[in-house]
Amino acid sequence: MHSHGHYHDHNHSHAAYQGSMNTRAFILGILLNSTFVVIEFLYGYWSNSLALMADAGHNLGDVAGLAISLLAFQMAAKSPNSKYTFGYSKGTILASLANSILLLLAVGSIGYEAVHRLFRPEHPQWQTISLVATIGIVINTLTALLFMKRSELNNRAAFLHMAADAGVSAAVVLGGFLIELTGYAQIDPIISLLICGVIVVGSWRLLKSSMRLSLDGVPQNIDPDKIRQSALEIDGVRDIHHLHIWAMSTTRNALTAHLLIREGMTYDEVHKLKKNIKHAWQHQNIQHATIETETEHHDDCEDCHTAGSFD
Repeated sequence: MHSHGHYHDHNHSHAAYQGSMNTRAFILGILLNSTFVVIEFLYGYWSNSLALMADAGHNLGDVAGLAISLLAFQMAAKSPNSKYTFGYSKGTILASLANSILLLLAVGSIGYEAVHRLFRPEHPQWQTISLVATIGIVINTLTALLFMKRSELNNRAAFLHMAADAGVSAAVVLGGFLIELTGYAQIDPIISLLICGVIVVGSWRLLKSSMRLSLDGVPQNIDPDKIRQSALEIDGVRDIHHLHIWAMSTTRNALTAHLLIREGMTYDEVHKLKKNIKHAWQHQNIQHATIETETEHHDDCEDCHTAGSFD
């Protein structure tokens, strides 16, 4: 495998391309949704619709979520320095945690309003509301599509936010037609509560993932047993211990480990062994590995410095 520095250079252009794609997607999402928030609030005010004004507030929360994520990606792009030796990439994890909490809070406010309306049904102007909500479906769906095929946590958070909003808007439109047909005003809060359930399931998973990474837990897509096994399969490795795996960001993972190696290995052999292990780990989504080697009788070993830490 290449050393860490070589690995970084090898992927630099791809990472830069991904970063610019992310930035464009988030800026476009913020612009689209900010425009819709203004339109929705004004129409809600003119049609005396509390539902539209409340949904505008909810959408404003999503704009804030997108802005938090964009800020985190900008932080991740900054170079490491003497105070932040890993850079600021962990900001992407904190942003996804903030996003999931924001989504659950928004669901809480929708749920509260829905329960309130079950007992005190209201009959707002459904024609205006349905029209604006239809525009909401289009804008939220377009924004969700910007993030759909990306697995990174903040992109997933953005997709969930926008897909949830499109669902809320669709429920508002459907509720409008059903209420006009049946005159049963409780249809609106019932649909809202069902949507809340769907959103809670998705955002709870996101909260668990981001909380796990925030606490330096092993990322979900990495199996420590496979990491251990792939090292033991390399010729010269006797054992592996002090294995620590954590996320530096929502896309990059780090690892430190102590390897017990065969007695009498030369510096070049140890160097080659580490390259082979790092190459194997790179295929298991470990981008930064720090390995320390030792022998069974390292206290008596005259060449201990040749088998010391080598990143």
